[in-house]
Amino acid sequence: MVDPAKETIPPSTPLTQKWLRIRAPINPWLGFFLSVTCLAICFGLWWFFTNGEQAEDRIISPTALPSPSETFASFHSLWFDRALTRNTWVTLRRVALGFALALAIGVPLGVLAGCFAPIKAFLSPLILFGRNIPLAALIPLTFFFFGIGETQKVMFIFIATAAFILADAADSIADVSSRYIDTAYTLGANRWQVIMKVLVPLAMPAIFNSARLLFGLAFGYIMLAELIRFGSEEGGLGNLINVSQKRGPREHIYLIILIIPVIALAVDRILFWIQRELFPYRYGSAGIFHRLMRAVVHQWEDAKGLFFRRNTQLEKFRSKR
Repeated sequence: MVDPAKETIPPSTPLTQKWLRIRAPINPWLGFFLSVTCLAICFGLWWFFTNGEQAEDRIISPTALPSPSETFASFHSLWFDRALTRNTWVTLRRVALGFALALAIGVPLGVLAGCFAPIKAFLSPLILFGRNIPLAALIPLTFFFFGIGETQKVMFIFIATAAFILADAADSIADVSSRYIDTAYTLGANRWQVIMKVLVPLAMPAIFNSARLLFGLAFGYIMLAELIRFGSEEGGLGNLINVSQKRGPREHIYLIILIIPVIALAVDRILFWIQRELFPYRYGSAGIFHRLMRAVVHQWEDAKGLFFRRNTQLEKFRSKR
């Protein structure tokens, strides 16, 4: 089977066949150029449809879509008058807390579901319900159960993402080849050791990658919960959109919509760097966090062995007396 990355292309090959080979990689600089070209086309179309000094001169009215220059000119008021940085931090904090809670519950349950078919069958209705319910319908329920404060927004993110995390963790465990399990049993491992020392380490790169992608999804979900604000509660980016829709300026809405993907991309790149450093055998990185994790695990194993040895010696001493 020919690897598309190593496939030699004759000089006479048409340009479309050179560029559009199935699953073939491209030069990173070419990929960057194509991405910038796409952005330039999108902004060019935005400028074209909103170009004109007067509303009558424009294809799209400024009340529906302001021009790029009008939108970016409102950044100063969004930054200072609407406290953009503080509201961004509030949104990120809510997403991080709710998503961390979803990981703490969803990943262990997903590992168990991936290992044991009865547990997966038992959790299947919850997974099906959580992955298919309209999230907007959950907002009134979260108000009823968790009140109208920070807890409601954190729990909304938890409910919105926990089922996806659980399902993806179970699938990652199930995708590990059975030959690793057979080899572990042949070497004398028990069931707990097979789970913790074979299945979980092998599935963890896929679990982390899924969690990284789901975090971006959670960042979009929080906008729904933040559209409603009560009293002196901190707003967030979703509340800024709601306030701008009611009071103006409308340019702030589009500016926040442009800022959200930039923030999400920055967070995603940080998480991807952590992912690379956690799993160097998969990505060929330096493995900073991988070495740190190994050191922590070794210290834990040494402490656990010392504890059990002391208990064994104490029991032998008591039996001799």
